This record gives sequence, C-alpha cells and structure tokens, in this order.
Amino acid sequence: MKSFSYRILLRAAAPLLVLVIWQYAALKLENEVVLPTVPQVWRLFMHPNEDILRLGSMMQNLGMSTMRVLCGYFAGLALALPLGILMGHYRGVNRFMGALVEMLRPMPPLAWIPLILAWFGVASFATVLGIEEGEWYVFFNNIKFSMLIIIFIGAFFPILLNTIHGVSSVRTTLVDSARVLGASERDIFMKILLPAAAPSIVTGMRLGLGVAWMCLVAAEMMPGSISGIGYVITHAYTVARTDIVIAGMISIGAMGLAIDAAFRRFEEKCFAWQRLSR
Repeated sequence: MKSFSYRILLRAAAPLLVLVIWQYAALKLENEVVLPTVPQVWRLFMHPNEDILRLGSMMQNLGMSTMRVLCGYFAGLALALPLGILMGHYRGVNRFMGALVEMLRPMPPLAWIPLILAWFGVASFATVLGIEEGEWYVFFNNIKFSMLIIIFIGAFFPILLNTIHGVSSVRTTLVDSARVLGASERDIFMKILLPAAAPSIVTGMRLGLGVAWMCLVAAEMMPGSISGIGYVITHAYTVARTDIVIAGMISIGAMGLAIDAAFRRFEEKCFAWQRLSR
C-alpha cells in the first residue's frame, strides 16, 4: 500500500509542479491573453457541455475530433498491418517496397496538405454518400477526406515500421521447423509470425495513435473544417481566448494519455512473458 501511494505521488509530482509554476507566472504577468490563470482554464473543464464561442461544447468538439482520429487511424492500420507483415516476411516484397517506403517516410504529414487539398478539396463523406440535408448531412459533412488522409499518413508509418521489425525479428529456425513439420503458410502466419511479432506490432499501434493525435490539430485547421478541438483552438486564438486554447490542448493531451494508458495496460496483460525474458 505504501509503495502504491509513493508511485501515485511520484507520478503526480511533475504535473503539480507545472501547475504551481503556471499559476505563479500568470499572477506575475497579469495578462490573461498571454497566460491565463489555472482557475480560468479549470472553469472550462467544470462546464464541459457549455457552448464555447458558438462552436459547440468542448465535449462535442472533442467527440468529433476523436471520431476523425479513429477513422484515419484505422484506415492506416488496415493498410500498414498487412503490408508490414508481407515486407517483414518476404524479402522480395521488402526489396520491392523498401525504397518507396524509405523515401516517403521522412516527409511530414503537413507537407502533403497542398497536394491533398488540390486532389480532394473539401469533399466529405456526405459528398460521396449523396446526402445534402438533415442531421446526417451535418454529421457526415464534418468528416472531410483531406483531414482523414493527414491523420492516416501520421499513423501509417509507425505501425508499418514496427510491424516490419517485429515480423523480420522472428527467428527463422521457428519458421523452418514449422515448414519441416508440414505447417501451411496460413499456420505459419497465424501461429508463429503474428504471436511472436505481436509485442512490436502493438507498440507500433500505440505510437501510430499518438502521432495521429499530433496530426489532428493541423488537419482541423484545413479549409472546410467547422468543428473539432483543433478548429476551436484556432478560432479561440483569433479572438484572444488563450484559456480556451490551453483547455483544448489539455483535452487532447488527456485523451491521448488515457488511450496510451489503455494500450500499456493491454501490453502488460497480454505480453507479461516479455518481462521474464529480459
């Protein structure tokens, strides 16, 4: 019990120190446009369903942002996972795709914005589905392809590279032994490659989700955005509401922290054997 309390206190020490320094600096500056006080920002969290600058509540915008992140993230996962397995297992596929991946990987997602806007403009799911009015139009019109592609690019490469590393790190003796014993390619994939590479793949999934959240604000600053926590942050900056800007940043950080903690918990539960092998 004492050890648990110590760990909680240790983890809370750094955030509490930041809050103390923040409050002290805000009181010294006496300029809420430059740096609002902690209570000013905290007040926004005490009323999460209150309308902000006529843009909807913080919870509504955070929910929309979360949906965009998950759509872009799962699209990246759906492509990166099978491609990473193929590149990690088959040398021919790795040689064929490796140069292209290494050329595209250093390009930041923000560098793609001009091309993405030129190709897709402000097209949304509502455009594709042919919905022109009603509540469903408002919902699907908020999911712009340009935003999802920026998030997709951010999530894709961490998942791909960790999957390649995990699969290629599986000992060849295990695969060769399975083939000698008559295992099919499907059995090798499902019973050897994927279980052995799973820790690395899950780490890539966790990193990819973190990068997806990093790309969110930039994606929601693009033309056509009318909602989302990134849009709220941008609009709040233009009207000198720094308290809303900071509250939005903290909301993104808190959501990312919660999702990352869930991933870590999953890793600890499912891959406990890794700690024993260290």
